[in-house]
Amino acid sequence: MVDVAKFADNGAAPGRRVHFHCPGCDDVHGVVIETLDGWGFNGDLERPTFTPSVLVHMTKWHGTFEEYGKWTRPTHPNVEPGGECTCHSFVTDGRIQFLGDCTHALAGQTVDLPPWRED
Repeated sequence: MVDVAKFADNGAAPGRRVHFHCPGCDDVHGVVIETLDGWGFNGDLERPTFTPSVLVHMTKWHGTFEEYGKWTRPTHPNVEPGGECTCHSFVTDGRIQFLGDCTHALAGQTVDLPPWRED
């Protein structure tokens, strides 16, 4: 097996973060663990489970791809620049179940989390 998530420092805030690559957003999402109000985590970086669901809101930036690179959120094509992108999922046993309120193409689908990459 290969890791699909990675521990990360949470800066000055309490707890640690666990990051994973979201194939729907083509971006990294992170959850805070080891705090009273953090997510539950099964401790397995190869087949992570987080509880409760992971809900991420992002702004789709104005401008061109050349100006902002991936921050234009090309994976959320139906969101107007300046609008809010949503990614809502359950991560269970290394799989990610995207809920219907996601604004990317994987809404309503369940897929394996991709292997962690450092780039």
